[in-house]
Amino acid sequence: MENLFRFADNNNEDFFSRRCIWVNGPIIVGAGPSGLATAACLREQGVPFLVLEKEDCIASLWQKRTYDRLKLHLPKQFCQLPKVPFPEDFPEYPTKKQFIQYLESYSQRFEISPKFNECVQSARYDETSGLWRVKTVSARTEVEYICRWLVVATGENAESVMPDIDGLAEFGGEVIHASDYKSGEKYRGKKVLVVGCGNSGMELSLDLSNHNASPSMVVRSSVKIFGKSTFQLAALLMSWLPLWLVDTILLILTWLVIGNIENYGLKRPSVGPLTLKNKQGKTPVLDIGALEKIKSGDIQVVPGIKRFGYGQVELVNGETLEVDSVVMATGYRSNVPYWLQEADLFAKNGFPKAPFPNAWKGKSGLYAVGFTKRGLSGASADAVKIADDISQVWKSETKQQNKRTTACHRRCISQF
Repeated sequence: MENLFRFADNNNEDFFSRRCIWVNGPIIVGAGPSGLATAACLREQGVPFLVLEKEDCIASLWQKRTYDRLKLHLPKQFCQLPKVPFPEDFPEYPTKKQFIQYLESYSQRFEISPKFNECVQSARYDETSGLWRVKTVSARTEVEYICRWLVVATGENAESVMPDIDGLAEFGGEVIHASDYKSGEKYRGKKVLVVGCGNSGMELSLDLSNHNASPSMVVRSSVKIFGKSTFQLAALLMSWLPLWLVDTILLILTWLVIGNIENYGLKRPSVGPLTLKNKQGKTPVLDIGALEKIKSGDIQVVPGIKRFGYGQVELVNGETLEVDSVVMATGYRSNVPYWLQEADLFAKNGFPKAPFPNAWKGKSGLYAVGFTKRGLSGASADAVKIADDISQVWKSETKQQNKRTTACHRRCISQF
């Protein structure tokens, strides 16, 4: 708390010009699965916290920016958050609705109550006071939060990536990102170009085909596609065998089951799904029916795009396709560089500079969770580490902070 008084004395004019709130614990930016996991672990340690969320709900990516048929792309045991497994009656691959239900129950269990509609504009470390200044804007007011620890939990998928493709402005038809796609019902009878061949691209193409649309999927590089049963077998084998051997077995079985798919514009995986995720940070493509549609011709695989024209697209092989709509399954990116004023932990691309498993902790009380490129299991592991690290310091300083709470109220509203 001595740092707080020093902070006020050295920043009088700016300090009192806006509503200021002192948070006696860490601030967690983001109420997605990573933020919830960190909050739950802190709650277990008895450490107070404040979660700031720019949307009006938890897990806004899942609730507002995902398609209806979405399911988890890994078995549920690889996706559960700390302390709480999925319900036993949930299927191996929970649906979007079930996962949201799990997160809401998780939030209630650990009494996590985020401050919604609080968009963080900037966060910077004040060297003089040794505290973080986090400025937010909501519909009603501008607030500056002051805290000792800052946990960045906005994740890898904070913003949609829309590629700038030559001639796209001249296309004339509908162009949306996969985050705005809900169902193939509205595309019935239409020719739809799906740009991207990851899990989203595959699932959207399948959904469009099931709704009697004519999807063409752009595949520029190899697709690491595995059968659904692959991960179910992995969960069983990992209890008995080392990861490298499990991956080798799965890779051989995938080759046998999938067969030769290069004639369809796809390439078989050269590394196993577990190695792919652990070393490259890439989620393997889970086949839930799209491959059969590709083989039957219901989903057309096309090479890269050269340029768009009015109502059509020219491909790199010289072929031209007539297209009614375009869905960009081109992924997401971090938004950290837009608001966090810091250069040690995070790189310019919004991801931690250090590789996993050393990317969770920076300097001056700064932490990162959900940036491991290892899905929910990686985020959960980091959440546990972060809570343990903060807890050790917080518990040793709690008594001293409590003694100064009354004096703090004269200068700054206390959150706890």
